Amino acid sequence: MNVSVREKLELLPDSPGVYLMRDCSGEVIYVGKAASIKNRVRSYFRRASTQGAKVRALVKHISSFDYIVTDTEVEALVLECNLIKQYRPKYNVELKDDKSYPYLKVTIQEEYPRLVVTRSLVNDGSRYFGPYTRVGALRETLRLIRSLFPVRACSDTLFRQARPCLNAHIERCLAPCTGTVERGYYRSLVQDVILFLEGKQERLLKNLENEMQRAAEKLDFEKAARYRDQIQALKEVLSRQKVVASDRMDRDIIGLARMEGEACGQVFFVREGKVVGRESFFLRGTEDLSLKEAITAFIKRYYARVDFFPPEILVQEEVEEKELLEDWLSKLRGGRVRIKIPRRGEKKGLVEMVNQNAASILEEHFVSRQQQHARKEGAMHDLKEALELDALPFRIEGYDISNLTGTDIVGSMVVFEGGKPKTDDYRRFKIKSVRGQDDCASLKEVLKRRFKRAGAKERGNVSFSRYPDLIVIDGGKGQLSAAKEVMRELDVNDIPVIALAKREELIFRGSGKPPLLLPRNSHALYLLQSLRDEAHRFAVSYHRNLRGKKQKYSLLDDIPGVGPKRKRELLKSFGSVKNLRRAKVEEISRVKGISESLARVIVEHLRGS
Repeated sequence: MNVSVREKLELLPDSPGVYLMRDCSGEVIYVGKAASIKNRVRSYFRRASTQGAKVRALVKHISSFDYIVTDTEVEALVLECNLIKQYRPKYNVELKDDKSYPYLKVTIQEEYPRLVVTRSLVNDGSRYFGPYTRVGALRETLRLIRSLFPVRACSDTLFRQARPCLNAHIERCLAPCTGTVERGYYRSLVQDVILFLEGKQERLLKNLENEMQRAAEKLDFEKAARYRDQIQALKEVLSRQKVVASDRMDRDIIGLARMEGEACGQVFFVREGKVVGRESFFLRGTEDLSLKEAITAFIKRYYARVDFFPPEILVQEEVEEKELLEDWLSKLRGGRVRIKIPRRGEKKGLVEMVNQNAASILEEHFVSRQQQHARKEGAMHDLKEALELDALPFRIEGYDISNLTGTDIVGSMVVFEGGKPKTDDYRRFKIKSVRGQDDCASLKEVLKRRFKRAGAKERGNVSFSRYPDLIVIDGGKGQLSAAKEVMRELDVNDIPVIALAKREELIFRGSGKPPLLLPRNSHALYLLQSLRDEAHRFAVSYHRNLRGKKQKYSLLDDIPGVGPKRKRELLKSFGSVKNLRRAKVEEISRVKGISESLARVIVEHLRGS
């Protein structure tokens, strides 16, 4: 324990709050909450030898810590969840890859709300449903909703054009952009979408039947027919849903299974007594936790990411701080939430069913991972034999160059370790010394910049400090010769270098060796193709990004009086420079921070360019 930590421990407050453990680089490696910050934080250092392996490893890496005092434990719990989402600390339990899970978003704060898929939760007043761990389930839900409820899905830029799009023509959107749709009717349609996503189909069905009756009484048979079609489609959905609870109550049922250091949490969504969906999540960081602690951590992580909270949650095991969790969930819901552990009867059977499903998913995942590992291990062995390498190519680096008629030339470096992408070690290069379209010269610059720093333990450039077991260049003989020339110059020519040509998938090795053609079904070839394609994707995405920035901002950069803030406001209001060029002076002058005289300057500049 260093001196600063020891001194800080003496000054800790005996209050509820959150603490953040940091390593020597200042990175947050653990976030926790406590009823007493003083007692909780000190406990890490007093009994370190009796703690689990994970806590001992954590304590070993703590260089400093911070804390935030809160008024209540519930506030501490909310803050803990938010900080874990923000920092994604190494030693906290986390839903694996949760940052990439998609959600369905209903923009209820807009005049004419839309339904879109998003991968980020933003506090913008929208309703979020998910996360969806199975993309197939998301697509099926989206397809069904769009066939039932023709709400818009277009961007604000398209919506402002006030012109019906293809979705309107195929009757998948009411085209509120035209101004012919009654706002009240459209909002009621959006409310139906929300009821559907909440799993309250029985209530939705009743609402639609009432609306159909009212439309028929008013002799509005066209509207009544639309309701009839929606009712029929909804009844088909309901017929596929199984009634599992006789009390017709909304609840979530949580099961957790563990196997050889892996954990899988599964949530079944029961709405009005019927199972309307399920999602599975893999967890990291549960090795040293009891089942009770693991379920508690899962509840915290999962419900910090959703937008719907049922009045009842069933679990297989007692959870820690049950009353605190219930208070937190009740505040999120705006109504009472109970966490229950059923001991007998129908509910106990439901929990057992979810646990069995979680165990099956985990077993499938475990077997699949073992098979993938065996394939990748086999691919590396095949590659070693085919290329006559001295050692197994565990770490492979792939390089590619991307340019368009010699402009914005960029290079990419991607890394595979053990046959899998190691994205933290990816690097991209903006070519500085080459003018015009010369891939070989650009590749030389990239390799020089990379291997000049090889072996250096630079902070932020860990990927440069390690030497690869194999280098793969996207290209043919020319690119391979350029790469080998650089490696000789830098005296790192003991690293094997090959080039993989796209059309015939020939592997060029140089040194007078004939090109190698691996069988099409070879795992070794598949590994090389995956690396080559990933290097190409990474280079092209960077190139497009640079090109897009130029196109988006170059014209506005030249306008006197338009700085970064005003540019942001203009692009936020009009979506693109193209739309801004078509706008009138009075429209532009309505943008925040844009006067009428500046609007005239903008119009003259854009229309004259």
